[in-house]
This record gives sequence, structure tokens and C-alpha cells, in this order.
Amino acid sequence: MTSTQAGERRRGVFAISVAADMVSMQIQNLRVYERRGLVEPDRTPGGSRLYSPEDIERLHRIRDLLADGLNLAGVARVLALEERVRVLEERVRRCDAAHRD
Repeated sequence: MTSTQAGERRRGVFAISVAADMVSMQIQNLRVYERRGLVEPDRTPGGSRLYSPEDIERLHRIRDLLADGLNLAGVARVLALEERVRVLEERVRRCDAAHRD
């Protein structure tokens, strides 16, 4: 994925009502998840939330974890651990690539 594509995936484009429909959640839930630090949508100059495609994927993951029986604290921990694994895997890929050169 190019940096331009990655930037597009992070750019907020969906209003909260659209995002809620996309993930089959109530708008209130999205607000709670933001307050708990589980998702960080962009904001318009007027303060409206804008959710990115990456945020939508994260909301799907939150929904799935909740359906598996985790509470919000558990969801936060799993998301943090998944991010840590992603960072470490990327570090390993870079080290492997450096050693091949």
C-alpha cells in the first residue's frame, strides 16, 4: 500500500450516522467508543465527527469483540495488543529486508 493509499484510508469521510449504519451500531455507541479512546474520528471545522475507512474496520472489530463477550476494557486491551503485534511484525519485516540487502 502506498503512503497516498494509507492516507486515504485514514481520512474521515463518513458522518456518524453513515458510520453507524455501516457497522450496524447505534450512534450513541460510537460516541461511547470515542470517549473510551477506542476510535478517534476526524472532526470537521464545525466539530462533526468524520469516520475513515480505517475507523469503520476498527468499529467492525469492536463489534465482533463485544459479540464474543468482551467488555469495553477487554476490547481496549485486545486492540492495543493487536496494534503492538502489527508494529512488531512490521519491525521484523524491515529487519529481514535489511539483512537480505
